[in-house]
This record gives sequence, structure tokens and C-alpha cells, in this order.
Amino acid sequence: MLMADLIAKKRDGGELSREEIYFMIDGYTRGDIPDYQMSAMCMAILLKGMSDAETLDMTRAMVQSGETLDLSPIDGLKGDKHSTGGVGDKTSLILCPMVAACGLKIAKMSGRGLGHTGGTIDKLESFPGFVTGISEDEFFKNVNRIGIAIAGQTADLVPADKKLYALRDVTGTVPSIPLIVSSIMSKKLASGADVIVLDVKCGSGAFMKTEEDARRLAEGLTRIGRLAGKKCAAVITDMDQPLGWAVGNALEVKEAIEVLKGEKGGDLMELCLTLGSCMLTEAGVAETIEQARSMLLESISSGAALEKLSLMVSAQHGDGRDVYDTSRLPLAPVQYEAVAKTGGYVQRIEAEQVGLVSMHLGGGRATKDSGIDLSVGLVLHKKVGDKVEPGESLATIHASSLEKAEEAAELLRACFSFSGEPVERGSFIKAIVR
Repeated sequence: MLMADLIAKKRDGGELSREEIYFMIDGYTRGDIPDYQMSAMCMAILLKGMSDAETLDMTRAMVQSGETLDLSPIDGLKGDKHSTGGVGDKTSLILCPMVAACGLKIAKMSGRGLGHTGGTIDKLESFPGFVTGISEDEFFKNVNRIGIAIAGQTADLVPADKKLYALRDVTGTVPSIPLIVSSIMSKKLASGADVIVLDVKCGSGAFMKTEEDARRLAEGLTRIGRLAGKKCAAVITDMDQPLGWAVGNALEVKEAIEVLKGEKGGDLMELCLTLGSCMLTEAGVAETIEQARSMLLESISSGAALEKLSLMVSAQHGDGRDVYDTSRLPLAPVQYEAVAKTGGYVQRIEAEQVGLVSMHLGGGRATKDSGIDLSVGLVLHKKVGDKVEPGESLATIHASSLEKAEEAAELLRACFSFSGEPVERGSFIKAIVR
């Protein structure tokens, strides 16, 4: 079997067989197939697409490129969640404790952030002492004992995806829907969960800029998930402005805790209720969406969800008291108000640019080896549709120095566009794909 023949076959619109796909992924992972041939194949896939059968075979071949996590030592069904990324996305910190408090086990592998903000693992490390690199045995014990654990991905999980994504990133082939689906679902399948819910974001601050593209991705993800034998659902959500109010690691943890305490609601709470309802109904923990929402809301009002987060922090070597006293989390030395120079109604907030403001402050990584300041970021005071008077604060900047704060304030002001007339915001939940 020759890689050149497979490239030509896909270039001409042919469908690759299971054996051909496994040959390709195995050979590339081991280094037998060079980058230039795999980049040609990726471009052919981008242009010609893949069938569901091809995408499923590619996903499974990538899963088999490394170790998999066998969750059978954990009793009952296990749930997991994936987000396609966005600005201010601290959903896992809220959703996972809520769902665990309702009885569905959460055994989640998460990654670090690369770009404007940290990932879930970075955010959790805002709790002093919190360990994300726990052993497999400890991971299983924690899920069985308290119902939840969130740990860092191991280096041996889906190595084909790490290598292939790096190649796609520099060859203009990232936007291929089948390649995105196989990348995401290979990691989810390798992580071993029974129930997978996917938060597919669309808008200026998301990878998928249009709702149409987000729907194509959501449908592809759920189809492959179900073909692989998983209970699977996806929610398409708006990312034309940051999610919630806080952007930055410790600041997002504080906001997540406020939601778990019932002190904040809005779009962030609605997203967690929607995703959580999909998880609970797919798992059979709740019979209807209405019952699932009621259970999730009860986990907030009773304090059970907040307690789950505290127990997880303690179980992973942090101090669970920090969940109840957020003053113990990292705090930047400078807080600075970014005031509006003009007034009007907020028409648009460039979400991606807001994320880059946080990155400018040190809250994100330019490269995977960059350091990250967990204390910095910003807390918005105005969102789309809100009225703003000149001199009102658009956000509080949390910075390591006054100079950094002033620079960030200028950058943030440029993220806002205003209208003289009231602005109506579109729906936040675009669709649910099951």
C-alpha cells in the first residue's frame, strides 16, 4: 500500500477503506509517512470531504494510536463534556459539579489553554495546591467516592491527534469538518466516558464563525459519537461576546463559584442547565428535560453542587475551604477601571479581542511553553444591549502593574461598538442537536 495512491484516491473524490485509513494514521504516527504526504492528504480531505464511515474509521484509528482510559473500575455511567472553545468559558467548573450532584459520575480529562486564556486545568490550578496530574488509581477512587474528578490529559492519549493537529495548523487545513470531528471525538472516545455532551460555539469569539458551520460540526460530532456507541448530544451556543462576565483564570473560577452559590445567572447558568439537561436525559438519570432542569436547579439551591466542587478540590490536594472563601484565590495587585469615553447602547463586543486583552495581561499563552499569570484578566460590567454613559466603567482590569492595566484599558475600549438606538440581542442557545 502506497500513501501516494491514497492521496490520489482522495484527491479524485474516492472513499478510503478502513484498512487504508488505519495504514495512513499508523504510518504517520510512527514517522513512516512524512509530513509532506500527510499535508497533501489533509488538503485533499478538506477539499473532497469524508463519509461518516471514513470519519468513524479515522477517529478509531487515532484512538488506537496511543493509550486509552478504561473507566470500568468506576461504578455506573460516566459523563464527559467538550467545548469547542471561547472567551470566558468556565462552563466545566459549574456544569460538572452540578451533574455530579445529580448522580451522574464525571470522569473528565481536560487540557491546558493555548492562546488568549487558560484551559480548565489552568483555571483549577488557581486553587493553591490543586493537583491535576493525579494517578489513574487516584482518579478512579475519587470518582467512585465523591462522583467527580477532573485531571490533565496524559501525553500518551491519542498521540496521532497531537501530531496531526500541529501539521494542520501550519498547512491551512484546520477548518476541515471531518478532521475536526475525528480530532475531538478521538480524545473523547479514548477518555472512556459513556455520555458525551458537546458545546459547539459560533460567532466572532469562536472557531466556527457562522451558525451554519457550527451546525455542520455539531451534527458530525453527534453522528460519529453515536456510531461509536456513545450517548451523545450537542448544543450550539453564541460566542459573539464573552461568556459570562469574567475573563482570566482565577477570575473565572470566582465567577463559577458565584453561579454555584446561586448568586449569578444569565447566559452562563442557562448554558449549564441546557448542557446538564442533555447529559442527565441521555444517561437516563432524568426522564425529561424539565425534570433534569429541576434536578440541576435543586443542586444549586441545596448547596450540593458547590459541595461537590469543594470535595473535588480537597480530593486533588487543594483546600476545599477555598471554594467557600474566594478571597484565598490569586488576586492581581492592580485593579483599574476601563471607563467609556463615549456613550450609547453596546452594539457589539469583539469577543476574540477581549480574550487577547487578557492574554496581553499575562492570562494566556503565546506558545505551549509560555508562563501564565492566574490572577490577571478582566471583569466586564457591560454586555450587548446595555446602555452606557460616558465615564461609566466597561470593565475592571486586574493587572500586575498600572502600566499593564492602562494599556489593557485602551485595548478593551476598542473591543466595544456603540449604537444610538437600543440594541436587541439574539438568542444565546441556537440549537440542540441529538
